Amino acid sequence: MSRKILALSGGVGGAKLAAGLDAVLPAGELTIVCNTADDFEHLGLHVSPDLDSVLYALAGLNDTDRGWGRADEGWRFMEAIGQLGGEDWFNLGDRDLATHVQRTLRLRDGATLSQVTDELRTALGIRSQLLPMSDDPVRTIIETKDSGDLAFQHYFVRDRCAPPVRGFRFDGAAAASCSTGFRRALDDEALEAIVVCPSNPFVSVDPILAVPGVREALRSAVAPVIAVSPIVGGQALKGPAAKMMEELGLPTSALSVAEYYGARQGGGLLDGFVLDRVDADDRSEVEAVVPQVLVADTVMSDAAVRRSLAQDCLEFASTLR
Repeated sequence: MSRKILALSGGVGGAKLAAGLDAVLPAGELTIVCNTADDFEHLGLHVSPDLDSVLYALAGLNDTDRGWGRADEGWRFMEAIGQLGGEDWFNLGDRDLATHVQRTLRLRDGATLSQVTDELRTALGIRSQLLPMSDDPVRTIIETKDSGDLAFQHYFVRDRCAPPVRGFRFDGAAAASCSTGFRRALDDEALEAIVVCPSNPFVSVDPILAVPGVREALRSAVAPVIAVSPIVGGQALKGPAAKMMEELGLPTSALSVAEYYGARQGGGLLDGFVLDRVDADDRSEVEAVVPQVLVADTVMSDAAVRRSLAQDCLEFASTLR
């Protein structure tokens, strides 16, 4: 019986480690579950930004310079929609547009988001399983101090993360169900590790944990749960995590992330925490929160580092079983 590895991922940062895990694991061993609370309807299309970031990264189609979307992209559609007075604040590239059109058509045919995602990953030759956290709609709402409640993409893209945040909520989460594939992965007796990718704890990982039963399943899992810090040297490598932490009154540090997730023996989630070498001096403080800590190179600047970090995570998890 082959081993199974489960990864929980948001968008760009999580997609890098997901791609590294996919590269070092045999086909069929890895299941990646993505946050779908960033999903929204735009220009009549169902857009799944985090799923697509992972989809493109695993297929080798992602734009590594921009950090999002497809490589070798064109923007003639966006130019045309803008000329017609349409909403052009959220960029949909010409190649990327095909993904959203196909997803929307299949959803309108009655397919679930899990089914559509599996069709897309198969068409792009991806070996690992890729799943939404739920087939039910969950939507992140950013509660801001000055601009009221904002849908995530309005905050993140349209308003460029400018409004100060005071909290978050996940509309629809209480009524949502874990996707069937996600539930199956959590219950698999061959599961040997659960890796929380270096994604934003508040708006990428928390929505997954907000789906009823997920947090409890992670706490009761026999497999060790490890997380890779998305904060390195007091900064988020991508996205607004550090800014959000400051506005919430939290220290912008890897230690703060470890405290946020917590250790399983204290009622939290983690058995282990991966810290970047830049933050090695903080190891003893982090170990007071999550006793098992790995110091590694976590800044995934190229494919070799992604694979190396993935291997480090797998070896670290094996010592915790």
